[in-house]
Amino acid sequence: MKNLIFLFLMLVPIFCLSQMKTGTFSDWEIQQQKKAKPTIVHIYTDWCAVCKIESFQLNKDKELVEMINKNFYLINFEAEKTKEKIIFQGKEFNYLPNGNSGIHELALALSKNKNQPVYPLWIILDKNQNLVYYHEGQFKPEKMKEKLSEVLAL
Repeated sequence: MKNLIFLFLMLVPIFCLSQMKTGTFSDWEIQQQKKAKPTIVHIYTDWCAVCKIESFQLNKDKELVEMINKNFYLINFEAEKTKEKIIFQGKEFNYLPNGNSGIHELALALSKNKNQPVYPLWIILDKNQNLVYYHEGQFKPEKMKEKLSEVLAL
């Protein structure tokens, strides 16, 4: 019985979290042609502990999740595991293998640090695909809501 209660208490937070709707770059291109919206590109890696903590914190904020789902396209982009060719803003980007690992050219192109991007990395584009905000490192929910509100006011 104790195990059942413990399992229930562990699973409850999962059901209480809202989920941000995410898409891929190819979905995004199609969606942008139908209805142009500002875009958030979230660049992360699986091994990044800060990325995992941040994701949990952001998804926990229902107001933020609702704001993003309603007004933005969100692309979660795993910089070191995404291997397919991506066409972004008319340019082609590929995966660059390096032994057992590698990195996608698009992550390098979007990063200010061309040798090794800082994770997590957030790129916010207006509906015309112009860069309006760049953020390296953890993005706190309140700060993100503030920045996204500014983008919507443009």
